[in-house]
Amino acid sequence: MNIGKHIAEFVGTFALTFVGGGAIIVSGGENFIAISLAHGLILAVMVASLMQVSGAQFNPAVSFALAVRGKQPWSQALRFSIVQLIGGIAAAFVLKATMVPAFEFANNHIGETLGKYSGTAGPDMISAWRVLVLEAIAAFFLMWVIMGVAVDSKNKQHAGIAGLAIGGVVAADILCFGPLTGASMNPARSFGPALIVGDWTLQWCYWVGPIVGTTVAAMLYDKTITTED
Repeated sequence: MNIGKHIAEFVGTFALTFVGGGAIIVSGGENFIAISLAHGLILAVMVASLMQVSGAQFNPAVSFALAVRGKQPWSQALRFSIVQLIGGIAAAFVLKATMVPAFEFANNHIGETLGKYSGTAGPDMISAWRVLVLEAIAAFFLMWVIMGVAVDSKNKQHAGIAGLAIGGVVAADILCFGPLTGASMNPARSFGPALIVGDWTLQWCYWVGPIVGTTVAAMLYDKTITTED
């Protein structure tokens, strides 16, 4: 077992959860341009710096989809997923410890990936099927880009360009889907803050939606678009 790969997955997921969650806290959850840029930029630089170490997955849904397509062993996907979850939990814990009392918003929120359809607009607006569909679509876009710039062996782009593309699609997804679902696309990103805050509203949707979306994207890309021989 290569410990460096697991450290890379922990650091990348920690950074995504901490910086993304921190941007939500300091903006009071209102400035989606700042929130999208924070998620996109930190993901871009982490992917660029760690892709050669672990593949820079940072997301259990991505790890699952890659295993489904035979791009990595199931044992590695499981280990990576566990490390990613720990990274998300650790980041949420540190956010809670450091952002309170500087930001009143952090007394009750530490960057959970929630939107109007998962409780921020009140219980009457909660819609599980909409969260499922929208999270699946957002995760599909993410995985489609990952397949094109990071998995497809014929794509010779530098890792920095791949990082920019992956960070860019996450930022775009947050601008579009963020107000409705929080635009998680990532079970670890959702689970860490949910555990620390104790808010499990539609948590299962933030697992099922991204896993379905990434798996469908990986399968469809491989069957229709891939340039591999």
